Amino acid sequence: MNLTGVTWRKSTYSGGQGECLEIADGLPSHSSVPIRDSKRPSGPHLRFPAPAWAAFLAAVRAERF
Repeated sequence: MNLTGVTWRKSTYSGGQGECLEIADGLPSHSSVPIRDSKRPSGPHLRFPAPAWAAFLAAVRAERF
């Protein structure tokens, strides 16, 4: 997946301490969600299947962690 020119958005749970996740916004396909470490923007990124990412977010919001 080419992520050139993608807009990255920091997590709203970021406390401003520099320990943040960034999520790629505006991709044409919602089959996967690219995530990267904000401290290393030129470093590697991870991609999660969209349903798995949605399930993870639902669990976080339900305070299951």
